[in-house]
Amino acid sequence: MEPEAATYNHGMSSRQVHAVCTHDCPDSCGVLVTVEEATGRALKVQGDPSHPVTRGFLCGKVARYLDRVYSPERLLSPMRRRAGVAKGPLPKGQEAAAFERISWEEALTEIVARLQSVAAEYGPESVLPYSYAGTIGQLGYGSMDRRFFYRFGASQLDRTICASAGAEALTRVYGTRLGMEPQQFAEAGLILAWGANIHGNNIHLWPFIEQARRAGAKLVVIDPYRTRTAALADEHLAILPGTDVLLALAMMHVLFRDGLVDEAYLEECTEGWRELRAHALQPEHAPAAVAATTGLGAERIEALARTFGLAGRDGRKPAAIRMNYGIQRAEGGGTAARAVAMLPLLTGSWKQRGGGLLLSMSSAFGFNSAALQMPELGKRSPLGRLGRMVNMSQLGDALTTLNDPPVKAVFVYNCNAAAVAPDSTRVLQGLRREDLFTVVHEQFFTDTTDYADLVLPATTFLEHTDLMGSYGHRFAQLSQQAIAPLGEARSNVWLFSQLGLRMGFEPEFFAVEEEALIEQALVSPSRLLQGITKERLQREGHVPLAFEENALPFSTREWFGHASARAQMLPVPQWQAPVESIAHREAAFPLQFLPRKADNFMNTTFANLAGHQQMERKTAGVLEMHTEDAASRGIAQGDEVRVWNTRGSIRLLAKLGEQVGRGVVAARLDWQKLSADGANVNALTSQRLTDIGGGATFYTTLVDVAKVD
Repeated sequence: MEPEAATYNHGMSSRQVHAVCTHDCPDSCGVLVTVEEATGRALKVQGDPSHPVTRGFLCGKVARYLDRVYSPERLLSPMRRRAGVAKGPLPKGQEAAAFERISWEEALTEIVARLQSVAAEYGPESVLPYSYAGTIGQLGYGSMDRRFFYRFGASQLDRTICASAGAEALTRVYGTRLGMEPQQFAEAGLILAWGANIHGNNIHLWPFIEQARRAGAKLVVIDPYRTRTAALADEHLAILPGTDVLLALAMMHVLFRDGLVDEAYLEECTEGWRELRAHALQPEHAPAAVAATTGLGAERIEALARTFGLAGRDGRKPAAIRMNYGIQRAEGGGTAARAVAMLPLLTGSWKQRGGGLLLSMSSAFGFNSAALQMPELGKRSPLGRLGRMVNMSQLGDALTTLNDPPVKAVFVYNCNAAAVAPDSTRVLQGLRREDLFTVVHEQFFTDTTDYADLVLPATTFLEHTDLMGSYGHRFAQLSQQAIAPLGEARSNVWLFSQLGLRMGFEPEFFAVEEEALIEQALVSPSRLLQGITKERLQREGHVPLAFEENALPFSTREWFGHASARAQMLPVPQWQAPVESIAHREAAFPLQFLPRKADNFMNTTFANLAGHQQMERKTAGVLEMHTEDAASRGIAQGDEVRVWNTRGSIRLLAKLGEQVGRGVVAARLDWQKLSADGANVNALTSQRLTDIGGGATFYTTLVDVAKVD
């Protein structure tokens, strides 16, 4: 494929540019952008048919991407909070009308002056960057921004909100975050989608699963909610939230009890399996013992375990597990992810193509993030070291408690913090502080911009160049800039480069163009990046990592045994009932709450666009309840209900049915200001952290529900 080859559209001269969707999704789709030569306007986005995984089609979110790029609501110039009648700034929490347009020169000058002033009075650690994966491109996610905050001496952000518990779990079991390639799912005989809504947020894996099913494979979904994927599966196991580790241990119990483990493989490739066997065979892990707690019948657990254990034997095709991050967003989520990750090792399914597990491929690429981010610049900061670490899942506490030093400035980018951070009542309390200087780099006026002092316009992935890996497949890609930035929108690289230079930081580190950063990222000792250069990526668009053909990454002690030694024989996984869980129904709040991600949004990205809202209309503003839970509360279909706990409350409309089981209710994450009462699901979630990895515990939330009179 020639990404820059000329094409024609409706008689107009046009060209085609190879880009990559850089939104937070495992698929990292190859995208072809048709651009009109005369105007420089993007006319069409389509999937790259030559990409071996994404294969020429786009999800519903990105298929309409030009609606986002050319939306009349795009933020296209720097904005400052206007002065009110009393000459002070208008109160925080007001929308776009509270802002006035300023120049980039004014914006950058004010940011530098305010950050320097805050640092002089309170120390540089009083400045907090807050970002996540609004883009997962290597440059946009973490390059010049990290250099800037390291060199400034700001507090560092522990980016835990999505995947840290699962990532740590996978590393503890395997020594790396690496799994089976998606193409191999087509060769599986049994597929377990464990906490994975594949059809909703990993759609390019779906054709490989359907190929396997046409050849006789069975798809089993393990999820508390009847997702799109569950509705299409051969079997849906509606497990109760937070009990996944018990189900995994019960499966292990059956596998060891019935001789369905591969002892030769365990002996060759793992350590500690005998201790695990003794633990799993304890009576409390028998299917009958865990049935009530998990909400699954003992017979179904027995059947699942035996089907899993027999896969790959006697000519059968192996079992594959697609575990996603939903499983680890609970108090014991790290332990649950560890336990599930161990299952393919017990049966030796890694020995066969089509067998194993996929959670994340993020360790495979080996891009030189240290060269991009330059943490050594912290030694040049006023602190002479890196700043303190703040867990992003506890933003509310960071902004409202008396820290030493207190947070006096926050710089938000790649993230709609006000909407996505847990315990949003505390978060908003902090963002309303008039003594907090808040800068937000964004594409739209979001929930977070409403609390900003300065708002800066950001580019979309069509408007800048970036280097892409993937956490769902094994192809490195280059996303080439397709169009000029709209209005005065600027990329993360440009913004933090300019701030660094205006601060007087070293030009050799901050006067660096995107092309040079990409070259730095590709200078890596990783053998998997061998032969991948910027020029090759420009020419080919996507390049596979240098895995050996048919490589089985965890089939020898060279991989797994060495990793186990580093893990220092961690204790066997044990289940403990979360503080907020179905196991504590005697508490004041008897319902388990699932704050779900919308199928047609990307967290809160796309939530403000009419076309995407239309696709999500069936779940907009509703609380999904089991009919029996509703009946016991006198709630009928369509009634307005209040959902509350000690942290906050939201109002929704009741939608009754069996999308959730008894004792569980669910609602969708959305922008706060699009709701009737200005609150979203995170008004109910807590800042409690996961057992390992320090992650957010969104799915460990108890509530009650009542009809609004």
